[in-house]
Amino acid sequence: MENIFDKDVCEKIISRINNLTVDSTPNWGSMNVAQMFAHCNVTYEMAFTNKHPKPNFFVKTMLKLFVKNSVVGTKPFPKNSRTAPQFIITNEKDFEKEKVRLIDFIHKTLELGKNHFEGKESHSFGALNSNEWNNMFYKHLNHHLEQFGV
Repeated sequence: MENIFDKDVCEKIISRINNLTVDSTPNWGSMNVAQMFAHCNVTYEMAFTNKHPKPNFFVKTMLKLFVKNSVVGTKPFPKNSRTAPQFIITNEKDFEKEKVRLIDFIHKTLELGKNHFEGKESHSFGALNSNEWNNMFYKHLNHHLEQFGV
């Protein structure tokens, strides 16, 4: 797994993002590219903001037991896999705005660094180590950039 806390890796991810245009089409799935950017931003919103309500104890326990390993592990996401409701983006989004937000979140993650994320509480999964945060951030971005062929 690539290291999202490495400057060169972040530059490669941002370069891939910059290769997308408003007219880029997905190889699978129903989101357009602006919606995909907004979808990817949700992961960072959950890490850095209080925009999304936290799941209750029961839901969080279920997420830890049944979802966590597929999200923070190294196995790639399958195409057309299900997503949590707060990640479903169906309304139209502004391509440039969402793209800038995503790149800013990537920069913020890099600037904060690996140590910031060691033991940091996840919105849905409890405390994660920095490798789990890395896997979650990188794997999700890579999955959707591959979805759009970059």
